[in-house]
Amino acid sequence: MAVGKIRLKDVAEKAGVAVNTASTILNKRPNSWASKETEKRVFDAAKELGYRPNRAAVALQSGRFMTIGLLIADLENPYYTHFSEVFGNQIEEKCYDLLIENWRTDLEREKKLLTDMVHRNVDGVVAFVSDVDEHREFLESQIAAGFPIVVLGMPGEDGGKLDLVTPNFLQGLDEAARRLHELGHRKYTFLSAKSGGQRVGGRPSIFKGIIDGFGDSSVEIKDCGPTISEARERGLEILDREDRPTAVVALNDFTAFGIMRAAKDLGLRIPEDVSVVGVDGIPMAEQLVVSLSTVAQQHEEMAAKAIEFLLTRIESKEVLPPQVASFPTNFIERESVGPVS
Repeated sequence: MAVGKIRLKDVAEKAGVAVNTASTILNKRPNSWASKETEKRVFDAAKELGYRPNRAAVALQSGRFMTIGLLIADLENPYYTHFSEVFGNQIEEKCYDLLIENWRTDLEREKKLLTDMVHRNVDGVVAFVSDVDEHREFLESQIAAGFPIVVLGMPGEDGGKLDLVTPNFLQGLDEAARRLHELGHRKYTFLSAKSGGQRVGGRPSIFKGIIDGFGDSSVEIKDCGPTISEARERGLEILDREDRPTAVVALNDFTAFGIMRAAKDLGLRIPEDVSVVGVDGIPMAEQLVVSLSTVAQQHEEMAAKAIEFLLTRIESKEVLPPQVASFPTNFIERESVGPVS
């Protein structure tokens, strides 16, 4: 029999169970009373026969597509690719497939994809959004209509009627600022990467507030575009002057890469001439020739909580109150940070 024509009935016959039992087991429905041995027989039979369920038929029967949408901001930024991998591994363990869309730090594309995603054959969406308030009306209307959405937002944003998972950068930035201060740094630049019209969030103001609290230090906040080349270009401006900062903190690790490249272009040593700190804690940061110090997010935990919130919405038959979770960050010191020379 050709692999493409394998039916659920064939799997049931090979495993020696009823078709309904095979369906319940393969779809991992909670009402299954089958023993572990029976479950193993069914899964082994499906694997041996090469059975793949017809998603359209499953959706008609169960009301679910067993697919989750993930909307990210920038596929070129290693933070989003790493998070997508973490999220994908976890959602696969829940027997869901993953559909990923990338709005490429383009705010108009973000609006379009957010609208399009909810009309795809998905059971729910987890979305990185540039500004919760910008999309609040649409998001809340979808929630009210019963479509599950979890927003991965910026710290300090009010979730309101939305399910929100967010990092809290206060602890990590405080640890970074205090460590830099201990090492003798008094002149700082915070480089904020953002698209045109995009809010940058609370990270710059948090860091500035901490530095201002020391009473003997100063910090300037500079903007740049979201790409690494734009960060490099702005880095050249920041570092190619006599009164350059002794430490630069970037909005994210990706932007920090641009700063480090600019320092290299100017013949500056890291950390002897300038210390550099990123934010996000992506695995790549540790593998650079000069490993990057960073304020790390809890990627695994945030992905798990977003999935928990989403599946709770999908599986619940009741109206649930908004779910909100905030995860602390921590400073990881590596080779890119050192004392003022």
